[in-house]
Amino acid sequence: MRPVWTVRLGQRAEQDYIEILQWTVKTFGEGQASTYAETIALAIEALEDGPDILGARAREDIQPGLRTLHVARQGRAGRHFVVFRAAGSDIDVLRLLHDSMDLPRHLPASNDRKS
Repeated sequence: MRPVWTVRLGQRAEQDYIEILQWTVKTFGEGQASTYAETIALAIEALEDGPDILGARAREDIQPGLRTLHVARQGRAGRHFVVFRAAGSDIDVLRLLHDSMDLPRHLPASNDRKS
């Protein structure tokens, strides 16, 4: 049996999720927003298998310990990254950011782990 990691969404990640879905409803309709909500949720749930899952990428170039996982996986389209850190058996999701964004500009300082 492989270990299950505890995945926690930070306040900023929760707000990002709400804003992404509000924009998607307004732009593409409720059906697409529902599909995209599931796509994002599946990417976040995949982190329960740990930070080294297929598709996760270390982003030491941005901040120490920072990792990203693109939500576009397993045949699902998407344009967002799950930005996270792992500590012990916990994974803290910091942000959900569009892949065209300048990631460093939208991340908390590396010593601010609760955002």
